[in-house]
Amino acid sequence: MDIIQFDDTHWMREALKEAQKAADNGEIPVGAVVVSGNRIIGRGHNLTEQLNDVTAHAEMQAITAAANHLGGKYLTDCTLYVTLEPCVMCAGALFWSQVSRVVVGATDEKRGFSLHGPLLHPKTRYQTGMLEGEAAHLLRHFFAGLRKPKK
Repeated sequence: MDIIQFDDTHWMREALKEAQKAADNGEIPVGAVVVSGNRIIGRGHNLTEQLNDVTAHAEMQAITAAANHLGGKYLTDCTLYVTLEPCVMCAGALFWSQVSRVVVGATDEKRGFSLHGPLLHPKTRYQTGMLEGEAAHLLRHFFAGLRKPKK
């Protein structure tokens, strides 16, 4: 039996599905998946409104699910795919989890961690721009809906 090896685009599409779940529930549409060994071991999307918890970001949900799956706190040999550049809080969690790689869709020019210097673990590889247009579209569409005048 042949094992299909998926590429970064496939995994980012999975993160985009998570972002759509967030949008469908009135949350800012950010989604994340953690991949290890060619399979998803953690999924998450923003739940800050639903849980009334400012720490319930997509990345935090996915990190926690992956750590539970692995039975340990370190995500070495794992890749996080996230539709929006992590904030400082999430970058800190990614640092402590020692995730091997972070792949980002859209950059966050207002609240992204990269505005504050290198916050990821020194061994973490970082890539931006994966399906950036699709990720940015979800966010623009969500915020445009919030700005529409109510009748």
